Amino acid sequence: MKSIAAIALESNQLLSIEEIEVMPPGEGEVLVEIAATGVCHTDAVMLEGLNSKASFPTILGHEGAGRVVECGTGVNSVAVGDSVIPLYGAECRQCPHCISQRTNLCWSIRETRDQGTMPDGSTRFWLNGLPINHFMGTSTFSRYTVVPEIALAKIRSDTPLDKVCLLGCGVTTGVGAVLNDADVRPGDSVAVFGLGAVGLSAIQGARIAGAMTIIAIDINPAKEAIARKLGATHFINPNTIGQRTVECIADLTAGGVDTSIECTGVLSVMRDAVEAAHVGWGTCVLTGVEASGQEVSIPPVWVRYGRTVKGSYFGGVRGRSELPTYVDMYMNGLIEIDALISHNLKIQDVNQAFDLMRSGQSTRSVLHFE
Repeated sequence: MKSIAAIALESNQLLSIEEIEVMPPGEGEVLVEIAATGVCHTDAVMLEGLNSKASFPTILGHEGAGRVVECGTGVNSVAVGDSVIPLYGAECRQCPHCISQRTNLCWSIRETRDQGTMPDGSTRFWLNGLPINHFMGTSTFSRYTVVPEIALAKIRSDTPLDKVCLLGCGVTTGVGAVLNDADVRPGDSVAVFGLGAVGLSAIQGARIAGAMTIIAIDINPAKEAIARKLGATHFINPNTIGQRTVECIADLTAGGVDTSIECTGVLSVMRDAVEAAHVGWGTCVLTGVEASGQEVSIPPVWVRYGRTVKGSYFGGVRGRSELPTYVDMYMNGLIEIDALISHNLKIQDVNQAFDLMRSGQSTRSVLHFE
């Protein structure tokens, strides 16, 4: 099958729009027609060669939604015509991680996913007779993509795919980090560092959880309005206060927040987020994706005196089992997605979408195939 796709031929180069050949789905695989896909910071980390697993050429994209076109042998949880969201984190329901019910991490196909192939070690994408790597098992920058069945969430058919595509990463990561990983209680205080789609979604999660004080932190003053619309009660721009962010948070909350959510991947911001958590019980949840090999340093006493530092992967959400609930939350008006979409572009404008993200002009750009 022919497909239009945006291909990253090498790191730090513009993506190339090409017509590729997509092979049929194999056993346990599903061919999906992507309707729309978001452009996420994680895609940029890969494109800029900052991911240790970067392999080129590849088709990026991991925040999409579409419809099933064809099912390989053995597929029984989805059918042709179903609306689906590809998952960069599988849920096989059989591995030790899944069986434990203690995590949403599933390592059943992680090795081949990180190598840029399907579980059988081969690729379904070809360009001029040469194989093209998959990315995060999803490759939503191709109109047609092949995804393992265990990495697909079937969702209700009445959802606007060009909106719920953001549940494939950013929105779910932010909302879920608060609701599943942070133990935010009614009346609590929450600080959110970084107001991209993940951070703005974390603000929504804090609002849903009943937080009373929600502090939004970003160096872009234009983010204040949407942060307050989504539930923030305070806004801090570190550039205007002489980098006294932690002090300001302490002043607003009598010593520190109950929960801090870090959504930037910047090491210095991670450190501030940990320090901003209240001594004795404060929790810091890290969601930002840092460059490969980077490490953050904190004084052990910060943890010894009662702070908890945690990570959150896809907001702690089990994709196949639980993502449909997040779709319902959007359809019922509990989660706002539309306001996060600052730009609607065609797939041919993918490089513009990356420029908008890097310059801070976009919250989320959505690329359309239809």
